[in-house]
Amino acid sequence: MPHRERKNIRAGLKVAVVLKQDQRTGKQTIGIVKVLLTNSAFHPHGIKVRLTDGQVGRAQEIIEDKKNSS
Repeated sequence: MPHRERKNIRAGLKVAVVLKQDQRTGKQTIGIVKVLLTNSAFHPHGIKVRLTDGQVGRAQEIIEDKKNSS
């Protein structure tokens, strides 16, 4: 899964994350990555990131933008 590897996540990427308070329900929040918080190369629950709006969560999915997928 690409969201579990640090090399696939970078600042400016649009991702779906699960916030700490939403872990029980699995509710996903979409945002733009500002900073990567996980230092290891791999994490089984997803790489922890801070979004541009300040929210922190674990990346669950990389959202493909049409302009970036070429």
